[in-house]
Amino acid sequence: MPSTWKVSVGDAQTTVAWDPATPRTRGVAFVCAHGAGGQMNDRSVVAVTRALQDRGVGTARFNFLYKERGSGRPDPMPRLQECFAAVVASVRQRIQPQFLVLGGRSMGGRVASMMSAGGAVCDGLLLLAYPLHPPGQPAKLRVDHLPHITVPVLCINGTRDPFCDPALMERTLTTLGPNWQMRWLNGADHSFHVLKSSGRTDADVLEQVATAAARLVKVACGHAFSRVRVDDFEVKLIRVRGQLEEQI
Repeated sequence: MPSTWKVSVGDAQTTVAWDPATPRTRGVAFVCAHGAGGQMNDRSVVAVTRALQDRGVGTARFNFLYKERGSGRPDPMPRLQECFAAVVASVRQRIQPQFLVLGGRSMGGRVASMMSAGGAVCDGLLLLAYPLHPPGQPAKLRVDHLPHITVPVLCINGTRDPFCDPALMERTLTTLGPNWQMRWLNGADHSFHVLKSSGRTDADVLEQVATAAARLVKVACGHAFSRVRVDDFEVKLIRVRGQLEEQI
């Protein structure tokens, strides 16, 4: 069972749930924010959390303030960032992780990316279903802040995501640094759902997401080291754009 606590954000409060890694460790903590229409206990958020637990990554889930008070309308971006920052500060104090990764699903990942671009201290970003643009409005790109992110980034999107046209994302990636890595989920939509005709299940996709996320989160957290242990093998890590070269 996760441990939960309240975090004050100005005159308001929100809830945080901590899902520790298995086995328990304070090494890596992922602070995961939900999407605009979601909340901290969404099936997709919890599923990713459970999968990361088994791969040595503890996760802190939380509600943005609007969702905590039962509203369906997201707060303005500055208020979203204020809430996220308060949760991060609380996680640092209570969990004291060695490495801290920020991110989340859709809007939650976008908030994390804007915080990092603005100077928030973290060791990496994990962006799940990043909303590159509103559905049907590819001209309204949400990319101006992305070049200002300096930490390692793993972005995972489905090729059928109406919030992220693959061609536009690939074009955007050419303007970003080697700290960015992109993973495409073939046939997946914004919720990482795949059609039955694909021959895969949502569980298969989640496994793919969790494996990539756990491994590359550890790469991000270990960018200051020349060697880390991943999946019980010591590997030499060399970050290059779009791929991870492993020399065992």
